[in-house]
Amino acid sequence: QVQLVESGGGLVQAGGSLRLSCAASGSIFRINAMGWYRQAPGKQRELVAAITSGGSTNYADSVKGRFTSSRDNAKNTVYLEMNSLKPEDTAVYYCNADVVPRGSLRAYNYWGQGTQVTVSS
Repeated sequence: QVQLVESGGGLVQAGGSLRLSCAASGSIFRINAMGWYRQAPGKQRELVAAITSGGSTNYADSVKGRFTSSRDNAKNTVYLEMNSLKPEDTAVYYCNADVVPRGSLRAYNYWGQGTQVTVSS
């Protein structure tokens, strides 16, 4: 069983910063791509940032230059550094990972439970 647990969400004023963390635990052989998604009320879930096992990143246009994703493969943890936050960044942020469990020949996709980020104007 594999679990993703996010932390670091909260309430911040516009222009402020937050750092999200997502730790994967359980019977893990390898983690391939990891990513962050967000879902605002009444909107579809969207990709915010993705990072490969080698550290290559991809960002949504709306967060480029403000958000930075990184990962610590030894800790099975991915981070999202969010700067210059705007009210439109308010959403539930979800961690996502493609994980090859021990004893498995394929990767499975897992989601965290989500963490609320609220940016006040």
